[in-house]
Amino acid sequence: MRAIALQERSAAIDAQEMISSDVPRFDPREFLRYAAHGHAGRLGIGYQAHGEDWVDLALPYHPDLIGDPESGVLASGPILAMMDVATSLSVWIKLGAFRSHATLDLRIDYLRPATPGKTVIGHGQCYRITRSISFIRGQAHDGDPADPLAHVAGTYMFTEALL
Repeated sequence: MRAIALQERSAAIDAQEMISSDVPRFDPREFLRYAAHGHAGRLGIGYQAHGEDWVDLALPYHPDLIGDPESGVLASGPILAMMDVATSLSVWIKLGAFRSHATLDLRIDYLRPATPGKTVIGHGQCYRITRSISFIRGQAHDGDPADPLAHVAGTYMFTEALL
């Protein structure tokens, strides 16, 4: 019984116990400044806002990102990429520090196409962290959060052991 209780305690460890209190908090704006030279920067993904376990990012409409030239609708890939970045950032915000992880599962359900000409907003939230796995969810919309164009849910696995 004691071993089971220890396992349960270990699996439910609070995110704040995973980092030292003297380490500066993770700043998603600073991270995106560095990411401007990578994939997120190429797509034009930008910071909007964040809280204790969430972040909002923006994917501006751009002709290079169009998936269907006749309708002008954005391709799904840039939206998925933005949601991957948003949900990853939400994990590091909740932890208070960057910790490398790999995507175990990232499911996206598209509800409708993005409106041509509009910026897509991606909201990512980390709602639980264990020793080795983080659980995320989010949604994308193009102006009205009550009318989302996609929902995401998934898990990330940390790629190194806690020290």
